[in-house]
This record gives sequence, structure tokens and C-alpha cells, in this order.
Amino acid sequence: MSQFSFVSLFDKYLVASLCKIVLFLGLFLHLASIFLFKDPNCSSPYELLESSNNINPPISSNPTNLSHLLFGLLGSQKAWHYRKNYIESWWRPNVTKGYLFLDVAPNATLLPWSKNSPPYKVSKNITKLVQETQHVAPIQARMVHGIMEVLEQEHEGVRWVVMGDDDSMFFVENIVDVLAKYDHNKYYYFGAQSEYILSNFWFSFDQGFGGAGFIMSFPLAKALAQDIESCLRRYPFLNSADLITMVCIVDLGVGFTPLKGLHHLDMRGDISGLLSSHPKIPLLSLHHIDSIAPIFPLMDRAKSLKHFMKAAKFDQSRLLQQTICHHRLSNWTFSVSWGYSVQIYERIMPRSHLIKPIQTFKTWIKKPKSPPYYMFNTRPRTNDSCEAPHVFFFKTIGKMKNKNEIWTTYFRSEARGLPSCSIDGNHSANYVNKIQVYSHRAKRTEMDRCECCDIIHTSGSNKATIKLRECFTNEKIA
Repeated sequence: MSQFSFVSLFDKYLVASLCKIVLFLGLFLHLASIFLFKDPNCSSPYELLESSNNINPPISSNPTNLSHLLFGLLGSQKAWHYRKNYIESWWRPNVTKGYLFLDVAPNATLLPWSKNSPPYKVSKNITKLVQETQHVAPIQARMVHGIMEVLEQEHEGVRWVVMGDDDSMFFVENIVDVLAKYDHNKYYYFGAQSEYILSNFWFSFDQGFGGAGFIMSFPLAKALAQDIESCLRRYPFLNSADLITMVCIVDLGVGFTPLKGLHHLDMRGDISGLLSSHPKIPLLSLHHIDSIAPIFPLMDRAKSLKHFMKAAKFDQSRLLQQTICHHRLSNWTFSVSWGYSVQIYERIMPRSHLIKPIQTFKTWIKKPKSPPYYMFNTRPRTNDSCEAPHVFFFKTIGKMKNKNEIWTTYFRSEARGLPSCSIDGNHSANYVNKIQVYSHRAKRTEMDRCECCDIIHTSGSNKATIKLRECFTNEKIA
């Protein structure tokens, strides 16, 4: 009996040892297969687990650039004769991607087609759709239908679709920089509200006004294009292309995100007050060029825009960015709108006051009711010598040799026509007729804080020099 128990116990130990050997051998072979025969296209379970836990993956290893934008511009053959100069001031042939959609084919006076203009397409005939739905606004329906027609063109690699009019002026480098901060794989609908309060009230506070340009991420644009004709059938009673577009996008479950750098410019006349106190965000677009005065004195609209783009070609990131500094010895305040204007005030004034535009412009409606009129605060025009600025406009630009700087010059366009400020210790600036501004060549990638500046000026000299720089810690502009 004892001999039988001994043999049985021996067998158990033998089996256990063999199991251990098989287990270790299997583990060894498994690990060897992972390291020696791993398919580079496959992920291990651990890698898959790590990937699933990555809640915020990178937007893209390839940063957004101009080739990722597709522009769709809607215009008319009749207006293109004089509006093409607006578009050609910013369009980059063979670089910018997009099309101009005309209502009818161009006539003989527009042919041969300019190489400096976007390639054109003729909008599709949607008469049958308009008649079937009895649409109240056929022209507006054609503009909305244009979104689908843009997406029907070649769009390989497109991340963002930018829609505009034939008088929309875009600042493409700034647009690229702004959009690069967003994930183009998600659904985004960017645009501009109207500057005029009643325009938003009449249509919607939650729509992008198309002339300023509205921007859609490609997934949204694709979904919208597939639903355009169905949406036009749902809303035949709406008479605004921008409003129709907005409700179609809302029906896809997407909301509106305003971008203040887009400007519809629902105002008339002299907009120099607005351009001299631009918000602290990149300039993205201007619109309604035909409704405003030329932005520079002694130039027509086309020449003004071409002149403005001279500064834009050097540095779009600083374009219209307001920088304020003080010359304490003279009690002067300088306000620089880079690439556009410089103002001198004959007293020390805080930035909190000067960021409000002087209301040089008129309302969109000629005889509006009582204010407020605008979606932003303004300062009234005044003949008070201590409140009214001396104004200098952008003239020339260049790069400093052997220095990492750009220089711009600004000249007085006309005398202010007022006596000097009578506050004790203040000095007249009537004799200053030229201002030179130096800025860094490197564009500003962050807008969390404005730049500051230093002034070099000798009493009695007709010239002042301003050097832009980053603000010191806790530096106050007041």
C-alpha cells in the first residue's frame, strides 16, 4: 500500500513539472513571435488600449495651410467688370484654390479671362427647382445652391470651405492661422454677425453674413451639399441666402460660431474710425467695398485696396492691430493701426478709451431710429482739441537690412484744423507730418496681449519714430 502511494505521488510531481515546462515554453514562443514576426501594420492590444484612452488626439501631423482651403465666390457677370479688382487684390493665381460662380457666362468684354482672377464657372440652372417649390427668392436660392456646386469641383485634401461674394476681400494667411487652431474633422460653422444691430434682428443673430465670408469644416460642407436641394424645398418662403444657409446647417445639428475678424461692414461712408481701432484679433475679411468710401485719401477704391495689400504682403498678423503708447514729455498719446494709420492725441489717454472706434461712418439705413446702432461701442466725432486726433495714413513699407525689422511710414493727409489742446503742460502736434514705425519681421502667433511701443521724438522735429515691442510684465497702457 505504501509502495503504491509512493508511485502515485511521484507521478503527480512528474505531471506538475511537465505542465510548468510546457507553460514556460508556450510563453517564450508567444513573446518570440511578437518581437520577431510582428506585422508593422498591426497594433498590439496594449497599443489599442492606449489609443482608445487618448481623448484629445492631435488635430493633424500636417498643419493647415492655404492648399487646404477651398473658396467659393458667388457673383454676377454684370458686376464683375468693376469688382474683379477687389478679388484680384488678394487672390493668388495657381496657389489659392477655388472658383467664381457667375449667374451667366462672361460676355466678350471679359474674355479672354484674366489669369489673375479665380477660374469661373456658370451657376447651374435651378429653374425647375424654383418653380416646383414656388421659391420666393430665386436669386437667393441660386446662391445657396452654389455651396453644392463648389463641392462638386475637385476638392482633394480640402479641410475648410470658405464662401464669399464677388466683393469679399479675404486675408488668407490670417484665415489659415485661425483655422489651424481647430480640428477640421469636426463640424464647424464660422461667420460674421452684422455690425448693424437691426440687420441681425431682421435676419438672425445666429447666422454668418455671407459677404464677410462664412467658413465650414469639410465634413459639414459635405453634409450640407448633400442636403441643399432638400433644404431649399423645406424653406421656399425664406428670402435671404444667408438665412437659408443657416437654417440648413442648424437642421444638421450644428451651431454658429462668430469670428470677429470677419467684417460684413454694414455701414456707409468713411470707416477709418473702425479700421484705426480694430479689435485685438486677426483681420480676416472686408466686405461691402462699394458702400464705403475709399479707405485711403486721394485714392479710388481699387487703388486703396491694392495699397492696403502692400502692408498685408509683409505681415498680415499685425495688420490693423492697435498699439498704443505715450510720449510723457509732450503729453501725447500715439495709437498705431499697423499698415493703415497712426493717430496722435494731445493728451495722455488710456487704452480702454482708445479701443472704441471714432464713429466716422454712417449707419447702414439712412434714417434709423434711436440708437444703439452697432454691435460695439463707439466714440463720437468731436472738435475738442484734446479729444480729436491728428491722423496719418500708411504710405510706404520695407525691410531693414541686416536687421529683423519691418519699417512703415505714415504721412499726414491734411491739417487737423483745430487749435492745440489747452491743458497745462500739453504741446501742439501740428508740426509733425511724418511717423515711422518699426516692428519685428516675425509674425505674431499669439494674441493674448497686444504689443506695446516706445517713442523717439525731439521737440520741434517734424518726424516721430515708434518701435513696437512686447509689453513688460504688469505694464499699464494708461
